[in-house]
Amino acid sequence: MATWTTYQVFLAIMMVITGSINTLATKWADESNSIGRDGTLRPFNHPFLQAVGMFFGEFTCLIAFKIIYSLYKRRNYSESDMPAMIAGNRDYNPFIFLPPALCDMTATSTMYIGLNLTYASSFQMLRGALIIFTGLLSVAFLQRKLKAYEWFGILFVILGLVVVGTSDLLSGNQTGKDRNSLITGDLLIITAQIITAAQMVIEEKFVSSRNVSPLEAVGWEGLFGFSTLLLLLFPMYYINVGHVIFDNPGGRLEDAIDGVTQIFNSWQVAGGFGGTIVSIAFFNFAGISVTKEISATTRTVLDSIRTFVIWIFSLSVGWQKFSAIQLGGFLVLLVGMFLYNDVIIRPGIRNCFRSGSSILIEADEDSGDGSVNNDGLSPSYARDVRDETEPSRA
Repeated sequence: MATWTTYQVFLAIMMVITGSINTLATKWADESNSIGRDGTLRPFNHPFLQAVGMFFGEFTCLIAFKIIYSLYKRRNYSESDMPAMIAGNRDYNPFIFLPPALCDMTATSTMYIGLNLTYASSFQMLRGALIIFTGLLSVAFLQRKLKAYEWFGILFVILGLVVVGTSDLLSGNQTGKDRNSLITGDLLIITAQIITAAQMVIEEKFVSSRNVSPLEAVGWEGLFGFSTLLLLLFPMYYINVGHVIFDNPGGRLEDAIDGVTQIFNSWQVAGGFGGTIVSIAFFNFAGISVTKEISATTRTVLDSIRTFVIWIFSLSVGWQKFSAIQLGGFLVLLVGMFLYNDVIIRPGIRNCFRSGSSILIEADEDSGDGSVNNDGLSPSYARDVRDETEPSRA
């Protein structure tokens, strides 16, 4: 096993911390009270305004890219000598990022509505549903063939989602949240994963082949999402939906004026809103760098650790109470994610087979029996193992 460098350890820690802060900061703003534009003290309930802030954070990745790229160009670096985080194709139409940005905008806004209604830990766990829909859509639109272990991973994820949802259903009003609100929030988060899966399929089909720098790609999607949603805030102000979900003076779909007023009237809300913007920028940078510097599977494991951190923090500050059922659901989700991404579980089993193979080889050399091949397995079984261990496209 390769030893991580100090920089890789730093990136891993940054990804876990900033990723956790991103969800927790958004939830902190939701849980904080502030005086609105009508002089009433109420919780901060402005998911679309929060989504605007998140996209602005992503947009800063594009600004950072332009600055870093300019610095390297001034030092006369050639395109081939650019560092991994900014290396990539420059000949493309930026509007290829508009469709995935619109998907991201819709999904993020929906998830933030759900986050306002349910627990931060459930929000993070239920995002594991992305595996299900990404797998199914990739089969339907990318003609991808999922391997057996990926189907098993999807099955475990579905089971885990059912357990987590059941936990929220049974929790009732223990933390002041209405049971119907919890389930509505959970369903909105799962629905948003369908849209996010569509975004990922679109990106793979139309964007990945352009070989654009990931940092630049995130920045362009942030710019399109930020500008589009910022414009949509104006018609949203005039759409009345009542006070069932959106708690603002006129029961509007989004009252950005009230939201900005609440931000300025409460340091807690301002801290949560600002934390979302800053953390998403650093989280995207860390995530991209972890994938390039270490591996995508490592990013999967770190994302699981982030979910655990969010759950522990939510328990410690009283946002929810401990639920053994939810913990069980989280563990089942982990098994599903690890199976689908071929992390820990299957590699561990393969290592056990290799260890057993070494013993068989040593025994074969001692006995002089030539019936075992150089993998320590029967020829047909060894071929099956090699086929199963070929890297998956997903």
